[in-house]
Amino acid sequence: MLENCKSARERWGGVSEIIDRWLQSRQILLVSYYHLSEKKEFNEGDSETENGVRHLCQLLVDYVSAGHFEVYEQLILEGQAFDDKQGLQQARELYRDIDVTTDVAVDFNDKYQETDDLSSLNPDLSQLGEALETRFSSEDRMIALLHTAHKNQLV
Repeated sequence: MLENCKSARERWGGVSEIIDRWLQSRQILLVSYYHLSEKKEFNEGDSETENGVRHLCQLLVDYVSAGHFEVYEQLILEGQAFDDKQGLQQARELYRDIDVTTDVAVDFNDKYQETDDLSSLNPDLSQLGEALETRFSSEDRMIALLHTAHKNQLV
């Protein structure tokens, strides 16, 4: 009942904070990714690189999980609250694109979380980078469709 008494601004204003934190974690993920991708060669036994890859894996899993279990859910709820049928339909299409990139991220994590074999890290980082670019673009569009688009309707 208390939920029904909240104004739209009170109810959905917190989504901006969730998104801001999530986008900040995206920035940290990108810094870690670029730090690794700057290297041209990866040598077996290079503990700094191995630790960097494990750190990237952890950031990647945290970021992807937050998207799926927190951010997207809030965006969908907001779209439903504003009865944004067109935005929700477009978000479903974007989610399919995002879902493909989740598979790439999970595969990368599964491969590198517990290994010291960095022999295929360069092509795998390249594939991950392409997936992240697609993911970030789709996520940004979803935010624009289901959150930013409703800012003027908040009372």
